[in-house]
Amino acid sequence: MRSQVLLGLILLGVLGGDRWIQPAVTQPAPAATVTDSGLRLSAQWPVGQDTGLWQTPRDRQAMITAIDRSLAWLSTPAAEKAYRDRPANQPDRRWVQRSLQRFRQLLQTSRNVAAFETAIRREFQLWQSPGLDDNQRVDFTAYYEAVYPASLTRTATYRYPLYRRPVDLDRWPQPHLTRRQIEGEDGLLGSRSPLAGTELVWLSDRLSAFLVHVQGSARLQLTNGREFTIGYAGATQHPYRSIGQELVRDGIFSAESLTLGKLIDWFTTNPDRLSDYLPRNNRFVFFKPTAGAAATGSLSQPLTPGRSIATDKTLFPPAALALIKAPLAGDRAGLSYRYVLDQDTGSAIRGYGRVDVFWGTGATAKARAGDVNGPGALYYLMLKR
Repeated sequence: MRSQVLLGLILLGVLGGDRWIQPAVTQPAPAATVTDSGLRLSAQWPVGQDTGLWQTPRDRQAMITAIDRSLAWLSTPAAEKAYRDRPANQPDRRWVQRSLQRFRQLLQTSRNVAAFETAIRREFQLWQSPGLDDNQRVDFTAYYEAVYPASLTRTATYRYPLYRRPVDLDRWPQPHLTRRQIEGEDGLLGSRSPLAGTELVWLSDRLSAFLVHVQGSARLQLTNGREFTIGYAGATQHPYRSIGQELVRDGIFSAESLTLGKLIDWFTTNPDRLSDYLPRNNRFVFFKPTAGAAATGSLSQPLTPGRSIATDKTLFPPAALALIKAPLAGDRAGLSYRYVLDQDTGSAIRGYGRVDVFWGTGATAKARAGDVNGPGALYYLMLKR
């Protein structure tokens, strides 16, 4: 499971669409070959280049680091199992490994972006993901690792717990407990909760605790001044339900006007409504300490800002190399092209039409993530056979 915050999850299905950006022009694609995975082999490449790789040596090194993390995971027993369970005609683990290794080599040896792109298009194939419509539209949002004040003990200020994974979660009867049953109508069930005694940390703000559930992880600033990180450890088997969608459905906001900032401001002004809206999302996430580790994705590898994405891993090849065409710099800048690694997933990242881009940690990453919301396209790069 992905472990970092998805800014767009709160707004999933609320923001997006053509009002944010205009589609970029691409070369027309011929008839496609379709695999069981739904990926379509494209004979032509979209118009555009990832020029960001060539702005500074640091940019290329960040991409190389992300590739190395994918390669590290692909050498593990977990990767062998993950690919063994996938359909036979999807990219296999060794094909993904070879593709990453060659891409890495070309990135290190190419003289400039033109030489690099020429080699990539000569040696690689593009497989396009299906999307939400006949034009293979994929909706993009972005996520970041937030920093929250927290306490390792319950106090009058820090009252809202985040819980460890129950040791018997895999044996829980279906349907699993609801959010209301676990934490109460007001989030303060405390010692009466069926999970009492498994609290990991307490937060001072109920909405912040909920956002950590959506994010799947957090970096916490403890009352003693120490930094403490937590990551995803599991979740109840309930579907994710967007409170942003609920606010729009109830007429509180229009789909066009709602932003995460406005959502937070509204609940700050109307804290009594938290008890109405938060329990509507019954998916309840559990956490574990991560010992100050960098933001880590579903492959148990650190994520690379701007180079790691989250997708539905039941559909797409984990750790694989991809090319996204997405609104990464806000609507005024149009669509950007970027090579990325598929290294994470999430509760609300389901189906072919959703991708989230990881932007890093803290306030700057939060601001950048807020600019990413709109349609684009997703491709996977595999060496020609």
